[in-house]
Amino acid sequence: MDLVIGLTAIAVALLIGLGALGVGIGMGLLGGRFLEGAARQPELAPMLQTKMFLVVALLDAVAMIGVGIALFFAFANPFVDQLRDALQPVAG
Repeated sequence: MDLVIGLTAIAVALLIGLGALGVGIGMGLLGGRFLEGAARQPELAPMLQTKMFLVVALLDAVAMIGVGIALFFAFANPFVDQLRDALQPVAG
């Protein structure tokens, strides 16, 4: 049982950490491309800014979904219950 809990903790850490890393890289690329586009055509900057904030919100939503799933596994782990049921002797 301790193995399942330990592996779940590692999975939660990877889920949150890699999700944050991916969102950070994505936001960095998006911000750089926004600045390039605004520098090339300054008259389109307000439209590009609106679209950039929409994509940033969607990127952040992906990270929050990952955090939600990770917290579910951390506090209401269904694998521990399945293991507990499998290890109980069958009452006949």
